[in-house]
Amino acid sequence: MTNPGLQSGDIHISTSSHHLIITSTNCKMFLRRLSFVMILTILLLVSCKPDGSKKVAGPVVPEVALPAFSADSAYANVAKQVSFGPRVPGTPSHEVGLEWIASRLRDHGAEVIIQKGNAKIYDGTSMPVKNIIARFQPEKNNRILLMAHWDSRPWADHDPDPAKRDLPIDGANDGASGVGVLLEIARQLGQQSTPLGVDIVFFDLEDYGVPDHKDVEWTEDSWCLGSRYWARNLHVQGYHARFGILLDMVGAPDALFTHEEVSRYYAQPILDLVWAMAIRTGCGRWFSFEKTPQLIDDHRYVNEIAGIPSIDIIQYDPTTESTFPSVWHTQADNMQNISKETLGAVGKVVIAVIYQEQ
Repeated sequence: MTNPGLQSGDIHISTSSHHLIITSTNCKMFLRRLSFVMILTILLLVSCKPDGSKKVAGPVVPEVALPAFSADSAYANVAKQVSFGPRVPGTPSHEVGLEWIASRLRDHGAEVIIQKGNAKIYDGTSMPVKNIIARFQPEKNNRILLMAHWDSRPWADHDPDPAKRDLPIDGANDGASGVGVLLEIARQLGQQSTPLGVDIVFFDLEDYGVPDHKDVEWTEDSWCLGSRYWARNLHVQGYHARFGILLDMVGAPDALFTHEEVSRYYAQPILDLVWAMAIRTGCGRWFSFEKTPQLIDDHRYVNEIAGIPSIDIIQYDPTTESTFPSVWHTQADNMQNISKETLGAVGKVVIAVIYQEQ
């Protein structure tokens, strides 16, 4: 992902209220009709048991028992990915990572699809794309989409040491953290079904954008290649989800997640839903209502191409020039900068959203 800078994209909506005017000439008739309606409503809502007691009729919505998200499990998932080495497309570590993720998803009962294609990177070279798709309760038409990218950056182009900038990164936070959380959610989905079907998509080639340390013209089209490919080649013909949630860089200590502009533009109600759930679950300190600039990230193309309203839960750091964590695209993006507490907060919020969505 990358930050193209602040642009205006807010939408303001105004509404008008409607008033009922009751004149003296129709007041009595209105009151008689109102009394009749009130009596009829009470009769419909209240029924008598054989013992004469009263109960309110109508559907009873059961309290949803939420699975307990395991931060330890999510952390172990991140560490396992990092142990393979950088998951740079075209390398053995990338293949090992793919097989491990797909195997874990199958173990959790998912129907797994490896979506293969090709995309051109920043220098015009064609590279293979391998998106990993997991379907839970595929028979359900009403669905939720969860997303992360599983590849890692080929270069540490923002490392403070110029000698390290040509080296690939571990990508513990930038890539592995979102995958780690979603694999733990997949484990829960295999044990307890949700009211709606759930698809989890791990995008490839997200982080192969123009290297900033080389004399190459920057272009936004070099990023998020896996999500662009998926959005144009949906894994099910006519596929649609009620909404999507993207997780990116969700593992740093004391991370802050804000209302990013692309998310606001396309999916403000989903932001409201998720952030309200963060407060409800006691995770509000990680979720700020601050409005922040747009990002080029996978959710943008899921919105623009696939037409699925989607948000990005991604760390915002106002102390850095990039607004990303200080370890972003450096050799320091490793397990020393991953927090179980942050992983647990994000997982707890997302799992509450998908299990309580009716």
